[in-house]
Amino acid sequence: MRTIAGLSIAALCLIQLVLQPVVASHAQGAAPTPDEQVYLFTSFRGNGEDGLHLAYSHDGLRWTALKGDKPFLEPKVGGKLMRDPCIIQGPDKLFHMVWTTSWTDQGIGIAHSPDLISWSQQRFIPVMEHEVKARNCWAPEITWDPAGRQYVIYWATTIPERFPETAKNADRGWNHRIYCTRTQDFQTYAKTELFYEPGFNVIDSTIARHQDQYIMILKDETRYPPAKNLRVAYSKAVTGPWSTPSEVFTPPGLWVEGPTVMTIGPWYVVYYDAYRRHRYGAMRSKDLRSWEDISGQLSFPPDTRHGTALCVSQDILKKLMEQN
Repeated sequence: MRTIAGLSIAALCLIQLVLQPVVASHAQGAAPTPDEQVYLFTSFRGNGEDGLHLAYSHDGLRWTALKGDKPFLEPKVGGKLMRDPCIIQGPDKLFHMVWTTSWTDQGIGIAHSPDLISWSQQRFIPVMEHEVKARNCWAPEITWDPAGRQYVIYWATTIPERFPETAKNADRGWNHRIYCTRTQDFQTYAKTELFYEPGFNVIDSTIARHQDQYIMILKDETRYPPAKNLRVAYSKAVTGPWSTPSEVFTPPGLWVEGPTVMTIGPWYVVYYDAYRRHRYGAMRSKDLRSWEDISGQLSFPPDTRHGTALCVSQDILKKLMEQN
């Protein structure tokens, strides 16, 4: 691994990192037991200027904004946006967040918290600075990899002249693939590498555990002819290799983005931002093959944009509800 200067985090993030077992009840990282858990949803508003918004739910359907829908954390790094915030609770019991800092930055934001209220210093990780033509780093996500005892961070980037076979199908030259880095301590990061190349323009990937393997929900970003839909890929390991993607499972003709997946009872629930209709939707499945649209049962705070869902303890929620 190589060291990126200036990326040391607060001492709270160095305690017992990767030394404790993962609690497997939530795919992204550690989670409370079912009788203790509540669902939390991260998101942004507008262009991401004001920062991190949080909402909670007891059933995964009706979501209530916390703190009067005011932000819990304001953006300080890169282009000073906080779009697409992704939070997991790691095996170290800390919360780790990554986000999009700008439409055109060559890096991403990262910060850490014990309670989602007090945060470490925000850092900018220049994950694509070695690619001088890289146009962006969009929608980063972070997933704990128990086999490698590491965190895998992945995002979408367009590098002009790469993958020319799909360039003609892109919108204004945005022809993305998924890239990644890895870290065990948030001080050193592995060399950035290509993470997923499905043969089409792809963004907004998110990974979850499924039985004895992993699934990646991803967006086909093809513009001509328009796809703008979600598919599923499979792997035996967080780090891949990943299968070819499944058939589309979101409603035909509905442009969607920003998927996030939760297991609620026997269901895999995939939430998505139906951004052209300015609302959230969701599909659910027991087997990842037959899907049911449950969008009509959802209630989200107005203007909720591209976030992620996770499980937290009732104690965490209680403290969040005390914030004004």
